[in-house]
Amino acid sequence: MPSVLLSESFIAELSAAESWPDDAKLYQPFEVEQILLPDNAACLSVKAFLRMCGLNFQVEMRTNAESMSPSGSVPFVRCGNFVVADVEPIINFIHTKGISLSSHLDNSGKADMRAYISLVNIVLHNAELFVSWCDKPTYHEVTHPRFTSCLPWPVNHIICWQTKNAMKQKLKSVDWNNKSLEDIYEMVDNCCHALSERLGAQKFFFGDKPTELDAIVFGHLFAILTTPLPDNRLCTILREYQNLVDLCQHIDINYFQKHAAEEEIDIENLVLDE
Repeated sequence: MPSVLLSESFIAELSAAESWPDDAKLYQPFEVEQILLPDNAACLSVKAFLRMCGLNFQVEMRTNAESMSPSGSVPFVRCGNFVVADVEPIINFIHTKGISLSSHLDNSGKADMRAYISLVNIVLHNAELFVSWCDKPTYHEVTHPRFTSCLPWPVNHIICWQTKNAMKQKLKSVDWNNKSLEDIYEMVDNCCHALSERLGAQKFFFGDKPTELDAIVFGHLFAILTTPLPDNRLCTILREYQNLVDLCQHIDINYFQKHAAEEEIDIENLVLDE
């Protein structure tokens, strides 16, 4: 049966009654060769959220993941007959199935969580776009080679040029086009300071249980920590906030490394059974 590509509201209505399938797939570009900083952050956020929810899924890496996506963005998930792209639509899609990481929060806590998610989306996401597409050394040394690596010449250069213009227009629409790198770094520092203050000495942002905020913040911060750039100021700024670094390490160990180890054990057991 073909996948149903509909608006988020229609998807919510149609999918609510269906349970999460065991064969759900998350599609993204290849991590080393292709993925850009903003895309890496988005993919990590969704993977962290799915694992925090205890949902099974398989990661499918494709050289043309963006062109396969209904929105033109990654990641996207295929869940039964539905295909849903981008971080917040995927989270909202899963909420329609009665699965939420923030159900234990009261209305005030949920409002606070949404405010911090908005802060992260406005500052960190736009900063990643700016550095990737508007900082010349990063664009020429990282963005352009990765973006064009999976497409034939001359289409690769044409699409890269079109995407660069689209990203600049997107930044212009939120008044980020005239900012300097120093402005960007200052805003990132202020954002990290606010997140660090909120986290404090807690295990997660709202106590001992992870919420959607933890998954989204992890995606951005872990991508920044692990993506080499010509200018590593973003990483340097983040490392000044040890509790945020500790949060990333904690989530990585418990929801990524442990998951990988369990998969290896399952494979070994399958081989032994055979």
